[in-house]
Amino acid sequence: MTKLRVAVIQAGTTLFDTPATLDRMQAHCEAAAAQGVKLAVFPEAYVGGYPKGLNFGAVLGSRFPEGRDDYLRYWKSAIAVPGPETDRIGSFAANMAAHLVVGVIERDGATLYCTALFFGPDGALLGKHRKLMPTGTERLVWGQGDGSTIPVFDTEIGRLGAAICWENYMPDLRQSMYARGISLWCAPTVDERDIWQASMRHIAYEGRTFVLSACQFMTRGDAPEDYVCHQGSDPQTVLIRGGSVIVSPLGEIIAGPVHDREAILTADIDLDDIIRGKYDLDVAGHYARPDVFSLHVNEEARTPVSFFGAACAANTPEPDASET
Repeated sequence: MTKLRVAVIQAGTTLFDTPATLDRMQAHCEAAAAQGVKLAVFPEAYVGGYPKGLNFGAVLGSRFPEGRDDYLRYWKSAIAVPGPETDRIGSFAANMAAHLVVGVIERDGATLYCTALFFGPDGALLGKHRKLMPTGTERLVWGQGDGSTIPVFDTEIGRLGAAICWENYMPDLRQSMYARGISLWCAPTVDERDIWQASMRHIAYEGRTFVLSACQFMTRGDAPEDYVCHQGSDPQTVLIRGGSVIVSPLGEIIAGPVHDREAILTADIDLDDIIRGKYDLDVAGHYARPDVFSLHVNEEARTPVSFFGAACAANTPEPDASET
């Protein structure tokens, strides 16, 4: 399959109400399916939310009780991966018969991660990517991913991967994904600035890949009444204005950008355009200089505690006789 229709979904979260957000997501997926898309990309932190404007009760050197309550509420709206919410999202992909990429807030113990999830057209959860480097005050509430979750999936619609928001500014991450032959670069984000468009065009042109960037459109009305953010309490106030876009391997914008409303942006693409583009620029191939530069990627999962020794062996079950 070289020709297909792809989509980015510009939509907002119902903040701190994950079931309601999933209801909204289902409606968007049904609308995208009616347009015949084979890949749909949702924004960063779409399920679980991006609480823009909250300070989580923190100043340098101190944390206050109201911030701990904010974190608890945020933690409760996050999801386990896998879990019942991922099962439901998988059903959306299956009903679409399409690949689906969505940003979520993943709960792992007491720690939260900004994560992108990948689903196949049969509804299977293919895997996840945890954001390697939260930006600014995001570091108050999100942990860091590691090299074990920066996959590029070889699918029937192309090689599929994701970089979340400002990860797209990490040159080494970009090069590692180019080296994996990515053809569908998904960029879930909440970056609404005009300069984001230049970045998406640069990555498409540099990597000679299709770039699909989905940004949230979210208003103060998408948050609960007791949401104390610095933008104020007017329900009409725009917290995240969108700017979703689809870009070709030659850096040409083929859909979007759209601002100040929810939208489904679609584009009909030809994956052969990637090879056409790499004719004169393949930064992980003929345009690389491995004799001068090298990049090493650690793909091991990094855990804070490792168990080994006699006690660990004692807790390991003996193999079944039928397996020996």
